[in-house]
Amino acid sequence: MFLKKKEPVDVKNFWQDYEASVNEKVLAKSLGQYLGGWSEYNYPLWGLAIATSGGFRFHHFPHEGWLTALSRISSGSEAPKEKTFFIPLKDIKEINLIMEKRWWKKIFSSSHPQLVICCSIDGTETKVVIETDRNAAAIVSALSIPAESI
Repeated sequence: MFLKKKEPVDVKNFWQDYEASVNEKVLAKSLGQYLGGWSEYNYPLWGLAIATSGGFRFHHFPHEGWLTALSRISSGSEAPKEKTFFIPLKDIKEINLIMEKRWWKKIFSSSHPQLVICCSIDGTETKVVIETDRNAAAIVSALSIPAESI
């Protein structure tokens, strides 16, 4: 067949393999959409936001629909690639989970919590922003920096 169906991934084995590949313990994780702040990626990416014993990691896994795959193959383009970035714990100045507290805004807008990481990247101060879910509070706690709600 032209497109193979992927085998299901065992979650426990996935995280064990991930820890082995980065050589750090995974402390907390959440699904999120990277919105900006990392100079290499200036477009939204879905992926995993991960707190490890060494800092913060964002890992985007490549994906494409069958129609996109057919179009890519016929044009000879390259397949999508994994995209990751890492912020060492020593470079994180502040980390906050910003959640909407006003009840009326929660009802009338689709505001999701935002994980905002103020950090130093190659000597430049920046803010990395990831739209996520409430599980990101565990990331803030794991990195031992108090969370702030607005």
